[in-house]
Amino acid sequence: MTASADPELDTGAGAKAGGDTRRSISENHGRCMKPPAPPSPSGNLPTTLAYELPEIIHRAGSNAVFAAQEFFAGMIRNPHTRRAYMKAVTDFLEWAQKHGGGELVQIAPWHVGQYFEEMAASTSIATRNARLSALRHFFDNLVNRHAIVLNPARTVRGEKLNVMEGRTPEIPIAEVRKLLASIDTSHIVGLRDRAILAALVYTTSRRGAVAKLRVGDYYYAGVQWMLHFGEKGGKSREIPVRHDLQETIDAYIDSAGLRSAPKDTPLFQRAMKKRRRLSGKALNGDDIYRMMKRRLKDFGMPLLYSPHSFRVTTITDLLEQNVPREDVQHLAGHADARTTGLYDRRKHKVKRNIVERISV
Repeated sequence: MTASADPELDTGAGAKAGGDTRRSISENHGRCMKPPAPPSPSGNLPTTLAYELPEIIHRAGSNAVFAAQEFFAGMIRNPHTRRAYMKAVTDFLEWAQKHGGGELVQIAPWHVGQYFEEMAASTSIATRNARLSALRHFFDNLVNRHAIVLNPARTVRGEKLNVMEGRTPEIPIAEVRKLLASIDTSHIVGLRDRAILAALVYTTSRRGAVAKLRVGDYYYAGVQWMLHFGEKGGKSREIPVRHDLQETIDAYIDSAGLRSAPKDTPLFQRAMKKRRRLSGKALNGDDIYRMMKRRLKDFGMPLLYSPHSFRVTTITDLLEQNVPREDVQHLAGHADARTTGLYDRRKHKVKRNIVERISV
């Protein structure tokens, strides 16, 4: 598992009210480019990050401020990871100030250990390990910038987590077919939603990757149509488009008038409220999540399903058909075959067959 944004690591404000006269990160960067003058101890991160450094970092001096700004605004490029790390670091520093680590240099490994012991009752092992990883990376950068001497989180051990199967529920194949067929495609919003859900099913792509698709990402490769996805971690995938998915996407594109649109035009766009017209602005992953929940509610299906459930359904279905795991792994874009195994729900069906044979 990676220390990326965890569902439980919500964005925290971490902001301090008051009339600070802190300068922007660009001013600090410009200043530190002129040796030997050190970076200014004052300064906020860019306003687009919606984040303000905790006061304990400012009290630690210019090196600490520079290291924190560099870490959040320069070293972390994924916005979801950035929000998760900001939340993890801010929560810990606020806790430390109240429990003996009033200054940055006073924070010790036992503070970190005690913090995670207190978190055990309210968080999962995966969440605690993700937050510990965030602290390790953050304090590593403070050490590298000579703001502190030792990383207090470096020697704190994470908890062992053995995950045999993922928790995302699988949608039965029959229910997926009914869901796609239930969508009213007499208008552009219905055509769009059907195309999005079909893309999730037939490409095993994540909702964020589907949301990022542009018109130019759907193209004819001489033999068949293809979809180009930009996945998390900077990965790029080319997925062949099967014939029914092609028909679904073509119907949406023609109805939306996107056939001759510039290649950088968002493929799946937001609708203008109840006017059933596209706005030209791209959907994001959260929009797709909410859209699917609405469709599930309309169809009377369990709301515990999510866009990721399609990924589980498709991977399990292919493995049931004895498609080689390495081929399924390649389709899903997994670097490790063990990750593909987490999506395999065939073991559930074996268990159900066994329990039905109990004679009681």
